[in-house]
Amino acid sequence: MKTKDSKSILLLVIVFALSAQWIFISISHPRLDIYLLTLAAGVCVFASAFMLSWAAEMSQFYIPQSLAFIILALIAVLPEYTVDMYFAWTAGKNPAYVSYAAANMTGGNRLLVGFGWPLIILLYWLRTKKKVILFDQTQKAEIKTLLFASAYAFIIPLKRNISLIDSAVFIGIFIYYCVIALRMGIKEPELKEGPAELLGRLWSPLRLTLTIVLFLLSGYAIYVAAKPFAEGLLQIGERSGIDRFILVQWIAPLVSESPEIIIATIFTLKLMPRQGMRALISSKINQWTLLVGMLPLIYSLSSGRAAVMRLDTRQIEEILLTASQSLFALMVIWNMRFSLLEGFALFALFATQLLIPATEFRFVFSGVYIVLAALVILSRKIKWGHNTYLP
Repeated sequence: MKTKDSKSILLLVIVFALSAQWIFISISHPRLDIYLLTLAAGVCVFASAFMLSWAAEMSQFYIPQSLAFIILALIAVLPEYTVDMYFAWTAGKNPAYVSYAAANMTGGNRLLVGFGWPLIILLYWLRTKKKVILFDQTQKAEIKTLLFASAYAFIIPLKRNISLIDSAVFIGIFIYYCVIALRMGIKEPELKEGPAELLGRLWSPLRLTLTIVLFLLSGYAIYVAAKPFAEGLLQIGERSGIDRFILVQWIAPLVSESPEIIIATIFTLKLMPRQGMRALISSKINQWTLLVGMLPLIYSLSSGRAAVMRLDTRQIEEILLTASQSLFALMVIWNMRFSLLEGFALFALFATQLLIPATEFRFVFSGVYIVLAALVILSRKIKWGHNTYLP
């Protein structure tokens, strides 16, 4: 057996064990300190992200890459769905929880773009000294889909609520995205070293079976570990005296977004930055369409009627800020390139928001994002609907 194959098998065993340990804990319910429980759940999420990345790579033998990353994103954002669905359901009984649902959703979305995207270009630059990631032409459909969702999101702050009409629009955009992905052809992936490359050499029926198993196992492990991990961090944060809204908006999303950020990091460190960015963009689309669209549905089911989630000033500025950030980020990559400087700009604006959390400044940041997006459009002279300025 080759040395690299032995290492791949060892990595498979270690990752499986790290995921299985939490599955055992979740079944046996041992009495453990909150710090140990949180650590064990976090390790499970981390290990499961590795399995999910391998499954996504191998699935490209059978389905288009875009569809593979939609499946990856759906599984990776299970923690976000779980947390937000819980808040939306509880809000149907206790309206105070509406703010938590909005906070967790917007916090997760901004974290992906403001931290995740810059992290990918930074890691790619550290590995290769190249300052630009060039996107695949097939990613244009994802960028356009995200633009449709971001443009519609500006309507929500104007009407000050999220309704079942919004559900229909957002879920419709997500279905459109899936249909476009299904139409793309299958291209045999170029698997790099590691477990994915080892498993990719197996007999096709066995490889397909293992791909499905990895998807299911990683999805289940992430599902059972994410909520305890988030709750553990919330308890630890509350013991430290941190404001609960801040914990829900930033600590919980940091946990729930960790699978896709880890997956994107894995792809980038394997010198596959396009796939890393595709993972984050797919996750962003999932959360900015399907997740937002599900909130009024769950809220209405919990309320027992066709209900409208009414938003206060803080929630309105959160959604406006998230939509504005998305618009600027999309204009940055509209030319199918993402540079180190652009990544730094996204991170700097995101980090500054954390230092200045006041509502009035959030409206200012929204304006800054919109103005910057307009400047990018003017500087590049984008012609909508044409590929003139795309490489």
